[in-house]
Amino acid sequence: MAGDDAAAPPTAEMASASLTPSPERRRREYIASIVGRGAVPDELIGKRIRVGGWVKTGREQGKGAFAFLELNDGSCLSNLQVIVNASVFPLAQLVHTGTSVLVEGELKKPPEGVKQRVELHADRVLEVGPADPSSYPIPKTRLTLEFLRDIVHLRPRTNTISAIARIRDELAYATHTFFRENGFRYVHTPIITTSDCEGAGEMFQVTTLFSDAEKLEKDLKANPPPSESEIEDARLVVKKNGEDVAHLKSLKASKEEISASVLKLNKAKESLAKLEERFNLKPGIPQKDGKIDYSRDFFGRQAFLTVSGQLQVETHACAVGNVYTFGPTFRAEHSHTSRHLAEFWMIEPEIAFADLEDDMYYAEEYVKFLCRWLLDHCIEDMEFMVKNYDKSAIDRLKLVASEPFKRISYTEAVELLCSVTDKKFENKVEWGVDLASEHERYLTEVIFKRPVIVYNYPKEIKAFYMRLNDDKKTVAAMDVLVPKVGELIGGSQREERYDALVDRITSAGLPLEPYHWYLELRKFGTVKHCGFGLGFERMILFATGIDNIRDVIPFPRYPGRADL
Repeated sequence: MAGDDAAAPPTAEMASASLTPSPERRRREYIASIVGRGAVPDELIGKRIRVGGWVKTGREQGKGAFAFLELNDGSCLSNLQVIVNASVFPLAQLVHTGTSVLVEGELKKPPEGVKQRVELHADRVLEVGPADPSSYPIPKTRLTLEFLRDIVHLRPRTNTISAIARIRDELAYATHTFFRENGFRYVHTPIITTSDCEGAGEMFQVTTLFSDAEKLEKDLKANPPPSESEIEDARLVVKKNGEDVAHLKSLKASKEEISASVLKLNKAKESLAKLEERFNLKPGIPQKDGKIDYSRDFFGRQAFLTVSGQLQVETHACAVGNVYTFGPTFRAEHSHTSRHLAEFWMIEPEIAFADLEDDMYYAEEYVKFLCRWLLDHCIEDMEFMVKNYDKSAIDRLKLVASEPFKRISYTEAVELLCSVTDKKFENKVEWGVDLASEHERYLTEVIFKRPVIVYNYPKEIKAFYMRLNDDKKTVAAMDVLVPKVGELIGGSQREERYDALVDRITSAGLPLEPYHWYLELRKFGTVKHCGFGLGFERMILFATGIDNIRDVIPFPRYPGRADL
């Protein structure tokens, strides 16, 4: 039939559009595989390859006969020199910084005496993405990191930000590798939560009340609610239809007549209900008893962006054993310091059937593993950081990777700091106060000259979920302090005793209701467990020597800024 023929798939056209690779198709090579660390393998010389990247610098030579392009594709810090003859492509379209090109050609050894170990002689230019030199905001000259924050969409083109991106990627891969090798399971914890893990109250609220109020206001303007007279008319219709039903029943009318009348009555009631519902709509945020009515919100209650996945990941630690979560966390702090972000990433392992001693062990081994990983897998980028930002960066990684961490109690740390006479601290040191960054760095950089784990902190300065020690004054908490940044990890043994946890929550001034599920973990098969959190961006600060945390995250969010 004609209809069947029209519906038949165009098999000939589908076949011609097949994605089966043709013999001509060539995979793009990464520049890192060509000019990575070490000598260029002999088998690469004379090989025909295809590369794509962005021009760092370009210049025409030989009176316009050919051009040199320094090409970078982000796979490594090094560039690949590409030579293109004018007969292959118009050189003026290729040489501007920022231009993207996909080229094909032969790898050759350059002449003796030049710094390049290999160069690509391109005989085909397959794609070009031009960059207007009059408006491209990343010149060949060095730019400040502060300036680059204003062009966050282009700053990965710079050597510094691309190096940080690779270091960040390696640290993420190392994180998953470490926990996989140690028997941990990866758990995705919620970003939207109704629990405040830290009890600090500095959380971003998730709500649709404002957008719903705006929609309602627009709707009421476009379609005004019914008047009181319209409502009264509708009520009269319902009353009359009800009387009609009653009258038919008194007359013992047929079943069909009564059913039709009842149907008419029900429709009148539905119409009245809709009119009354719309009549009762009020513009603005819904309130109840003088307070915002969150039962009308999207989740039927207050909800927030998480400050930590720890509480939720404990549910899996108490079921499937050792676990960890690695995801974004949020703090609504109006802080503009070099150590604060509104959105940042946390790695939070949770260890079942374990105490504070186990917590300190895994924290130390994890940090050492990350340092060794960067030394083994990211040395070119680390050498760039040493040259441009922090001469001690690699030495610091080697120190942390090789030296055993010093362990001291909070009380011992305070006593040591109080005895310091060669330095005046800006923040007073006394038992009961939280250690400031200057105190933490002094312990690691001056007193012990290596990482330090401080444990057993006063309960008043730590979170409610940390296990109360027998002295009733301290909790089984620990912080890992490292040179350059101070606190890198914070952790604790969790309070596994039901009654003790209830006391801690109420003492902190928090309501019990949002934590009922957390308390139930202590009622049904409670188990000693512990965990810690490592701020991912702080680890990158520690590794690279970069000063501002806004420069080690791809898309920084802080007060007044949420670009892209």
